[in-house]
Amino acid sequence: LLGAILTGALSSSLPLGLPLTPLQVQSLPALLLLLLGTFMDLAPMLLICTPIFMPIAMHFGMDPMQFGIMLLINCALGLNTPPVGTVQFVGCAIGGISVGQVMRTIAPFYGALTLAMLLVTYVPQFTLWLPGLVM
Repeated sequence: LLGAILTGALSSSLPLGLPLTPLQVQSLPALLLLLLGTFMDLAPMLLICTPIFMPIAMHFGMDPMQFGIMLLINCALGLNTPPVGTVQFVGCAIGGISVGQVMRTIAPFYGALTLAMLLVTYVPQFTLWLPGLVM
């Protein structure tokens, strides 16, 4: 437990000393989560990446709600992306169809989810306007 806490603290303080712009800092977890999602399941990825990326994102001005939504959308994209894409392979096995058929079928939805991920990551108002009405 102590190792996990120290690893998160050290890795989250590493980018703070680098000359990065907020857009670059927002892009780094988004790309890393997308890559990790192709190989890892959702629960371990959330448990490992949230304590590492959350302090970095908050330090550079990203709202925690925006970060959480970005995290979940990136996980959804990653879990459905080959080469491993566990969700897609399970669906293909259940449906008895090939991965190629599924990719052609879901391409428009995948594109829409990618666009939503970009909007959530780089346009905070897209994520925060509805909670702002309630709070």
